[in-house]
Amino acid sequence: MPSLIETRALTAFYGDFQAIFGVDIRLDAGETVAVIGANGAGKSTLMRSIAGIITNRAEMILHRGEPIGALAAPDVVRRGIALVPEGRKLFSSLTVEENLQVGAYGRSVDGPWTLDSIYRLFPILKERRRNPATALSGGQQQMVAIGRALMSNPDILLCDELSLGLAPVVIKDIYAAFSKISAAGAAIIIVEQDIAQALKVADRVYCMMEGRVTLSGQPAEFDRADIHAAYFGAEPNELH
Repeated sequence: MPSLIETRALTAFYGDFQAIFGVDIRLDAGETVAVIGANGAGKSTLMRSIAGIITNRAEMILHRGEPIGALAAPDVVRRGIALVPEGRKLFSSLTVEENLQVGAYGRSVDGPWTLDSIYRLFPILKERRRNPATALSGGQQQMVAIGRALMSNPDILLCDELSLGLAPVVIKDIYAAFSKISAAGAAIIIVEQDIAQALKVADRVYCMMEGRVTLSGQPAEFDRADIHAAYFGAEPNELH
């Protein structure tokens, strides 16, 4: 069986600036894959490419063996690939519930995720469902962004910088939901700067630096020195 998602020598540009160089990753059914790296490593560009926000040559991204690199974002969503974007990108003029409902317009398939199941996953959102989404705390807004993506009932959930700017206790609550999301059938790619958090949840890890993959494999295969060298390109001192 082909991988759910596979990139082959993926490159991506912003105008004349090349952000990623020949990146090969894969996501298989039932997996959670983490992509780690410092700011500017190319992680978000990778997610935006898979999601169709940045278009590429068709054969650079395969979904279930079919080339999709040239598809626009709405067509990628219809194939069952949903992005939780960096910075959440909620609609400030809409309530929590209206933001969630927007996610359901992208893909008309039956699946486990409805308003009721999102509210069971994140009970605080039911309490705040009539509030403006951007009036919530950062962690609650992140829950809305995840819920909005899930409302399309994706097979693949792309999560970009989930923990950015959030308190550790909030990050713990958000990551606790991922076992339930995975159990409901979605494979997940998580972009994360928090190395320890990424290693806890991932079946496999890719580390990026300056637009290239510098390390890949299962977390148990690496020690701190391996990760530090791949992350920073330098000798280890102390990983935080």
